[in-house]
Parts: sequence; C-alpha cells; structure tokens
Amino acid sequence: MFHGGILSKLKNFYKWYVLGLVSVGYILGELGHYLIGTTSKVTAEDLHYGDKACMLNATYLHLNDLPVICEKVNSSEICESLTLNGTRYCEWGYNGLGIDYQVLAGPAFMAVFTVVGVILGVAADKYNRARILSICTAIFVIAILLMGTVTEYWHLVLLRMLMAAGESGCNPLATGILTDLFPEHQRALVLSIFNWGIYGGYGIAFPVGRYVPDLNVWGLSWRLCYYAAGIVGIVIAILTFLTLREPPRTTIGEEGAGNTKGGDSTLESGKKMPQVTIWHVIAQPRIILLCIAASIRHCGGMCFAYNADLYYRDYFPDVDLGWWLFAVTVGIGSVGVVVGGVISDKIVAKMGVRSRVLVLAISQLISTLPAFGSVVFGPLWAMITLAFSYFFAEMWFGIVFAILVEIVPLSVRSTTVGVFLFVMNNVGGNLPILVDPVSKAIGYRESIMIFYAGFYGISSILFFLTMFLMDGQIEKQPETTDKPSGLDNCAFTQDEVTVRTGRANDSNSRL
Repeated sequence: MFHGGILSKLKNFYKWYVLGLVSVGYILGELGHYLIGTTSKVTAEDLHYGDKACMLNATYLHLNDLPVICEKVNSSEICESLTLNGTRYCEWGYNGLGIDYQVLAGPAFMAVFTVVGVILGVAADKYNRARILSICTAIFVIAILLMGTVTEYWHLVLLRMLMAAGESGCNPLATGILTDLFPEHQRALVLSIFNWGIYGGYGIAFPVGRYVPDLNVWGLSWRLCYYAAGIVGIVIAILTFLTLREPPRTTIGEEGAGNTKGGDSTLESGKKMPQVTIWHVIAQPRIILLCIAASIRHCGGMCFAYNADLYYRDYFPDVDLGWWLFAVTVGIGSVGVVVGGVISDKIVAKMGVRSRVLVLAISQLISTLPAFGSVVFGPLWAMITLAFSYFFAEMWFGIVFAILVEIVPLSVRSTTVGVFLFVMNNVGGNLPILVDPVSKAIGYRESIMIFYAGFYGISSILFFLTMFLMDGQIEKQPETTDKPSGLDNCAFTQDEVTVRTGRANDSNSRL
C-alpha cells in the first residue's frame, strides 16, 4: 500500500515530466536553428563563405571617437589604413552575411522544415507519435552534433536541411501528445510553455554564439557550440525514446461538445457522421483567417530573429548587447508566455474559444508601439522597450495552437497543425527576405520597422477580426478518449461514451 501510494503520486507527475522533456528537446532544436545567425561571422571566417566588409575590431572604442566609421568603408585598402592614435581600429574580413548566409538561415532550412512537417503531421494522426518524435529528436540532434565537424560550406547546408527534417516533427507531434495529456483549463499554458522553446532556443543562441567562440576552448571556437548542444541533445533523445509513451487520443473543444461546424464527426444517437477530411477543416474561414494572422505575426518575429544581432551590431558596434538580448528574450519572454497562457485559460470558460483570440489581439496590439521603440531608440531605451514589447508579444504562439487544437477534430488534428505550420512558416519564414530590397530603397532601420513592428500591428487587427468567426461558449461534454490501441473513431451511444470517458480518466490518473 505504501509503495503503491508513492508510485501513484509519481505517475501523476508524468505529464509534467513529458512537458519538460519535449520542451527541452524543442529548445535544443531551436538553438541549433538560430546558432547560425549568432556564429555566422566566425563560421564564415573559418569556412570562407559570404560577403566581406570593413568592421570595427576594437571594442573599447566608441563610435563618436572614430574619425571614420568602419562600416561606411567599402574598400579593403582604405579599411586597413584607418588609424586612431597610430593604431588600426578596422579590419577587412568575412562579416557572415551575403547570399550564402541567407541560404543557410532561410531556404536551406525552411524548404525542408515545412514539407516534412506536413508529412509527419499526417503520420502522427495514424501512427505512434511518441516513437516518431523520438526518431525526429535523434535526427536533428545528430545533425547539430555533426555541424561542428564541417569543413566545407556545402556540408553546413546539407546538415541544416537534415536538422530541419528532424525538427519539423517536434511541434505537430508534441502538440498532439500534450493536448491529450492535459485538460482544457491548463492547455494554453502548457502549449505556451512548450512553444516558448522557439524563443528559448533563440535567446540562448545570443550568449552562446557571441561568447563561446571567443573562449576558443580546446581550439574548437564556434564548433564547441554545436558539439555541446549535440551532446545534451543525445541525452534528451535517449530519454524521449525510453520514457515517452503514446497517450490515449482525446476529443476536445468543439468536437468534445458535439459541435459539427466544418463537418466535424460527432457521436449522435449511435450513428456515425461522415468522416471529416483535412480539406473540410482548412477551408473554414476562421482557420484561413487565423492562419493569415499567424503568418503575419510570425513574419514579424522571424524578421527580428534573423536581423536582431545584425541590426544591433551594425547600429551599436561599440555596445555589447549579447546578455541584454538573452535576458529580454529568455527572461521577459518566458514571463509573457506564462502570463498569456494563464490569462487565456482563466477566461476561456466565460467566452469559449473567442477569449483566446481576444487575448491574442490585445497582446499583439499592446506590443506594437514598444516594438517600434526597440528599433528607434538608442541601446538603453531600445532594450527597455524591447523587454516591454516581448512581455506581451510572446503570449501569442502557444495560444494560437491552443485555439487550433480546440476547433479541429481528433482525426486530423496533427495533420492540421502540420499544414498550419507549413503555411505559417513559408509565409512568415520567407517574407523577411524582403527586408534586404526594402532596406536598400528606404533604409535598414525603416525596413525593420515595417516587417517587425508593423507586422505586429497588422496581426493584432487580423486576430481581432478572427474572433468574430469563432463560436461562443459551448456547453461541453466530458472530454472523451480513444482506445490506446489507436483504432479509428467509432460510433457510440451516449452511455457508451460515458463509460469510455470514465475508463480514459482512470487510465490518465495512472500515468
């Protein structure tokens, strides 16, 4: 009895263990994704790719002390001749930018990530998600580890593609697993914590990519960043394979309430409604508008992600903002994620799914003005306004997917998440390419303002309009759970549903 009670209590923590495990795995995947942006300069110097430029090489100097700004010089001869008190303060070398970098950061990763993500989303609706996720984790972890061994630029490109293929399964697979493990009143918070992995990995990439190469431990320079991330990732991959179990699949949200909007299958009078297809789901106006709004918001976030380090290095080369950016993205962003999830979960019972969309619209609207400030102001106020913006801006990602899984039927849930991510990442991940031509026309700062802060504002308007396409509060039936064997949904009478629900709850309590 004593040992049984302890085991029972430990099993009650299993779902939180799963959340921690898949979240850490996602953080490592995103760290590998964004490390190229913060290590690109030293990586380019080693592998010889991208553009060359004149750069400040004396961090103890301030811009107002220099007779000529290094970044404004386009000649290697003039660059290397610039001196202050008899000391050269500029160097000519690879700056980590150019078309080679753009290929690494964007298309090489995104093309594979989006396509394979849809395929894995379809597979997740039919096969064991826990096993697929463990394989995906192993793939992207091995790719990250091998990136530390490359000797040619094309090696880096191929491994970025392999890493994208593995990481593409993390979101649709983990979202489905977490949705089945946690009840509605915790769902937005849980998905917010998980999806914060994007910003956690991105934020950690700032200090890791900026400072670890300078330490040059064992002469590994930038390679140590990938080795360290890969070694930790191997541990996570092993734990995922050995300890993650496939949970019973649960009908939630509108489907659990018997709402047939969009052609959802329902359990009614013992009869099985026509099986819903992915096309029925994604053709709904609310799904389309939600996807457009999310794509625009994602573009704003990716624009900042791909350009923040470059922008602040370019405009403030004499100020080291690495730890500031880490503190804002990881510290302030994590608080915003939790607060957004809690607020969304607390008021969802009063307004139904509309409340989540309202939280989205308001949070992005509030974050817009300080986002402009983070681009317009000098270093100190830029970081202050960025922190304020991040607090509200980062509420969005987990809430979006909490909305999505609650209005999508069980049979195509992971597929829909995969398609949603395909569109969102193709639009949001590729639109930042326009920053370069627009910056050449009106200026780099102005271009960032449009695609970063401006797109925050546009997304808030679109989220607000999406709210009117959502159903109001629905009287929900108890969440129902499929048999763990993964058999397709069958038709049941209401009594049979009640029995199955009770059994599912018992099963979950034993986990």
